[in-house]
Amino acid sequence: MNKEVESLSKTLAWAVDSIAQCGPDDRKHIALAYWQAQELVANIPKDDDGDARPRILACFERSDACRAAKDIACVGWILTAIQERVNERNLPDWRKLRKVINKTLKMLPLSEPTVH
Repeated sequence: MNKEVESLSKTLAWAVDSIAQCGPDDRKHIALAYWQAQELVANIPKDDDGDARPRILACFERSDACRAAKDIACVGWILTAIQERVNERNLPDWRKLRKVINKTLKMLPLSEPTVH
């Protein structure tokens, strides 16, 4: 197995496990972080090669900050980072990873956040 795919798979498994073990309030918190991450990446252009690396790095940076603060929101940020990488569609088995991501997202209360 490709080392990157293996690493993404392990991180995705950790995210699934984290979501499965938390309660409804934490799931809402993760979902909110996921939406914040989606908004952030939508405003970061891909680089000249169509590479999502700038988006991915921004999500990892936020995830690391959340994790350092012991904030479960790190899961939402990491899911977006993985999703951005998989959406480049140039990894072996990217379709399988995308299916796992989509199933994982169904574990979250992902209705569009309301703006006040």
